[in-house]
Amino acid sequence: MTTPTDRLPVAVVGAGPIGLAAAAHLLERGLEPLVLEAGDEVGAAVRAWRHVRLFSPWRHDVDAAAARLLARTGWRHPEPTGLPTGDDLVEQYLAPLAATEQLAPRIRTGARVVAVSRVGLDKTRSPRRDEQPFLVRVRTTDEHGRHVVADHHARAVIDASGTWEHRNPLGASGLPAPGEAEAAAFLAGPLPDVLGAERERFAGRRVLVVGAGHSAANTLLHLVALAEEDPADGPATRIVWAVRGASVRRVLGGGDLDGLPARGALGARLRRAVESGHVELHTEVTTSALEPSADGTEVVVVAETPAGQRRLAVDVIVAATGFRPDLGVLRELRLDLDPAVEAPRRLAPMIDPELHSCGTVPPHGADVLAHPEAGFFTAGAKSYGRAPTFLLATGYEQVRSIAAHLAGDDGAAADVRLTLPGTGVCSSSPPAATTGGTDPVQPSGGC
Repeated sequence: MTTPTDRLPVAVVGAGPIGLAAAAHLLERGLEPLVLEAGDEVGAAVRAWRHVRLFSPWRHDVDAAAARLLARTGWRHPEPTGLPTGDDLVEQYLAPLAATEQLAPRIRTGARVVAVSRVGLDKTRSPRRDEQPFLVRVRTTDEHGRHVVADHHARAVIDASGTWEHRNPLGASGLPAPGEAEAAAFLAGPLPDVLGAERERFAGRRVLVVGAGHSAANTLLHLVALAEEDPADGPATRIVWAVRGASVRRVLGGGDLDGLPARGALGARLRRAVESGHVELHTEVTTSALEPSADGTEVVVVAETPAGQRRLAVDVIVAATGFRPDLGVLRELRLDLDPAVEAPRRLAPMIDPELHSCGTVPPHGADVLAHPEAGFFTAGAKSYGRAPTFLLATGYEQVRSIAAHLAGDDGAAADVRLTLPGTGVCSSSPPAATTGGTDPVQPSGGC
């Protein structure tokens, strides 16, 4: 016998900033959350880039409902203008939030969601579909290291699992380049700890950074700092930056026009590094193959450029090529996704980088994020699909609206209010190609 749907919890997939904020808003609305986190600790993805400093200050990084929950414990909001690292975000915010007496018993770590469906119904069955609870299949590991699978029933599902574990390949066409799997030992993650734990891997090496987003920018600047410390009698750290597009103006940003000063400064510093020659920039580069050397000491990157094929031997490749959502676990749900961006269809035009280059997005909530599968929502970075430039404040307003909708308060759900700091660079069309790659860092366009 199935438990009545209204007595079931709302399953929240992911215990990162957006997932925990969703749980806080659900509790305020009198709904019961069940938070399922694949990692062994909350904020697992954030912990992976804990050494990176955010360009959004604390005032944009803390959810309002989460702050109200924390205030009961005597927690004090960090300095609003301060810029946290990933480690700060976990230790000063996410970990205390997860430890509150309201949330702690409702969080399951080491619980990987492997599928979401409807109880007794596959994707093809329609009769009384919306009345059936969701079935959330979860895999855990017992004390003997064996996988254990259990099914949880839920009245609704908010998938805030992010995209961190699902990175885009180096190759073109959305596919790994030939040899990419064999070259795995030479590939670093999108945000390696260049100045800390992984320092020896990069110091004095030939490093190729591929990507045109803020992950690439952070890594490039850390590599520049590392190169400045090269010993006079040792090998130099060589930094090569390759992007697929004809321009890098988006990542270089709007400088002083950026509403987030740290984001504008990030781009300005990177511009200086390129113009000074510390970073060797190549635009319109497509990786066509990777060829590890027989002795395992280097990898040759075979690239197609406007000037023809080029072969570059390097020691390390930082693949900051972006992320994509894991849609396999949602195969039995009825989703309405944009075929290109893989975001909810109504959200896609607001964030598609092919349509505009703004780092901001209009306020949106449950109505924009809804799918034909009533009661199911993606939120946070996963709601953006393959589009970049997601900000935490966007996700917080998303889950506030979703929680209001699930509680039956559609007026509050529709009253979405979000003011995001502009980037200072905005265009309604993709950037034009530069001539011979000679002017790749000049900004154009305005907000």
